[in-house]
Formats: sequence, structure tokens, C-alpha cells
Amino acid sequence: MVPGCIFCEIVAGRAPAWRVHETAQALAFFDVNPVGPYHTLVVPKHHYAGLFDVPRDQLLAVTEAVKDVVDLYHAKLGLENIQLVQSTGCQAQQDVFHLHVHIVPRQRGDGQDIHWVTHPELRPQFDHLLERLR
Repeated sequence: MVPGCIFCEIVAGRAPAWRVHETAQALAFFDVNPVGPYHTLVVPKHHYAGLFDVPRDQLLAVTEAVKDVVDLYHAKLGLENIQLVQSTGCQAQQDVFHLHVHIVPRQRGDGQDIHWVTHPELRPQFDHLLERLR
């Protein structure tokens, strides 16, 4: 637990939350600032700031809990359109620095469309970009 972390407080039961699903390693609850009905956050029960410091097994546990929740929403609510969002770092628009995955049910006209700015001029650089990874 990290003092002052709202998600740690929720996991510990010291802050209110509308819990949707819980496993030994992860917790899913409604986002207190939802962008739509059933907007849910899934967090590991241990504090990890983001993808760079979470151990693989803990990330897998969060991913399994995400799958449990989307299957629940599909079975109980008939939801067919789900968007997952995970941000790590300030410049990626992370605002709570406890790893979390947003599950956002989507429907036409909900106003939550992400508009990507594509850069096809990067294609000629792909070989160089791959070389930097080797």
C-alpha cells in the first residue's frame, strides 16, 4: 500500500467503491468519474505505478480479471462493444499512478471516440526502428 494512493485505499477497503469483481490479486470497480454506464477500472491489489514496474504475473492477473469482467458484461448485459484503455506515464495521460485498466462499454453516438493522428511518413523508418530494438 502506498499512502495517499486512492486505489490502494479502495483495495484496503478504506475508501468507498462499487466493487464489480474481485480475485486474489485484482479488483474491479466502477470508475467514480465514468464516461458511460459500467465504466470499470481493474487494478492489481499491490501497488505498481504502471506497466514498467508491474511483474508479469501481476499483469496477467489483472488481464484475467479484465476478461472476467468483460465476459460478465457480455453475459448479463448483452454488451458487444468494449474499449480497453491503459496509460502508463504522464505524457500518456495517466492521472492515477497505480496501474489500472479502463473497461469502457461503447455504443454508437456515445461521444467517446478516440481520434488518432496517423503518421504514414514513418513507414520508411520501420527498418531503422526495428534495428534499434535488436
